[in-house]
Amino acid sequence: MDSAADVAARLGATGYLADEELATVVFLASRMQRPLLLEGEPGTGKTALAEALAQSLDLPLVRLQCYEGIDASQALYDWDFPRQILHLRALEAAGEVDSDEAEKSLYDERFLLSRPVLAALRQAPAVLLVDEVDRADDEFEAFLLEVLSTWQVTIPEFGTVTAPEPPLVVLTSNRTRELHDALKRRCLYHWIDHPGLEREVEIVRSRVPEVSEALARQVVGLVQQLRGRDDLLKPPGVAETLDWARALTHLGTVELDLSSAAATLGALLKYREDADRVKAALDRMLSR
Repeated sequence: MDSAADVAARLGATGYLADEELATVVFLASRMQRPLLLEGEPGTGKTALAEALAQSLDLPLVRLQCYEGIDASQALYDWDFPRQILHLRALEAAGEVDSDEAEKSLYDERFLLSRPVLAALRQAPAVLLVDEVDRADDEFEAFLLEVLSTWQVTIPEFGTVTAPEPPLVVLTSNRTRELHDALKRRCLYHWIDHPGLEREVEIVRSRVPEVSEALARQVVGLVQQLRGRDDLLKPPGVAETLDWARALTHLGTVELDLSSAAATLGALLKYREDADRVKAALDRMLSR
């Protein structure tokens, strides 16, 4: 990637439309070999950016989905215990039972199971997506910080694995909790907000080209109205906008009306309470 404009063009070719600020921070993260921390509301395209980056650079995408209770071993490596047992039995059957040699052979590379972080280091250059890092705990953050600082991990039975080239790391957070300053300082930071109307219409036309300009504007206009409400449990993100546009297209909808909108709200809203509130106001919202 030669410039921010090149980044925007590459991402655009995959259907991901990045504004100048986002393209610039992606370019800098690549050039400075720094992880990129993306925060924002769910559905604003944080995960999709990592996917588009991998596609645009023709690199493998390695995804680590964080969750409460995840630990380093689940992100790093494990040993293939069943195969190790079979290996020991094969040695015994062949009469090769030297205990020291047998133990060494158990920790051969063929029995090493690479979890996402180790896989990204070994496959580099690659894109490593650490998704929803805010769902993990403090200890896991400390582990990530160490790896992202050295681009290497040490496996006691195997040795140290160092990335031949640092992977391009994208961390995403929905900000369900604040991340530690130490991790943030290691990263370049960008907040991804919901796009404006014109930008979102562009996104819909790019990702769902079969949707007409008129229908795309109707869909996005109503979605933007919904985001302006303060009584929804989960306002729709861009991902839901795209799903809704696709759903309407599959039904052959040419113009958004009360019937088609009400019938397809399941693609847009994920809570019954939200759907009930919006259905009650649909007629008024469509007339705006």
